[in-house]
Amino acid sequence: MGGDPYWYFVKYNKDINQALQELREREFKAGRYSPVTPVLEFPINDNSPSPGPQHSSIEEAFEASEPDGTASILDIMKIGEEPDYCVAARTSDELLEELYGTTKPTREMIEDGLDILDDVDRGQARYVVVYKDEKPSEILFCGYSFD
Repeated sequence: MGGDPYWYFVKYNKDINQALQELREREFKAGRYSPVTPVLEFPINDNSPSPGPQHSSIEEAFEASEPDGTASILDIMKIGEEPDYCVAARTSDELLEELYGTTKPTREMIEDGLDILDDVDRGQARYVVVYKDEKPSEILFCGYSFD
């Protein structure tokens, strides 16, 4: 069985790690992680299920979900320089140029196919600063579940 993709757009924050941690906390509080919500439909929106957390912390939820993980951004614990398990790494400028013809892709460009996921292994994630009118407006976090 292969991993399932997930992706989230969040408001731009210069501190990428803070944006990641706030997203993880938001999704934990909403209960949008396995096993609470075994199947999530992306993109997440106002109509997405929100049953609330069934664990006392993100760490407890992650431990309870082993070996498959939470199938959500909760599996991604930090920002890193290089791709690795439980890490969100920056998407390279070379890949952005190859996929979108720019290092400043818009949300529309990214949503048109989410080809960025082709470069992501199970249990890992990438992030991209998303632009609107040539200014950072959002951050995309995307990845694959462990299984």
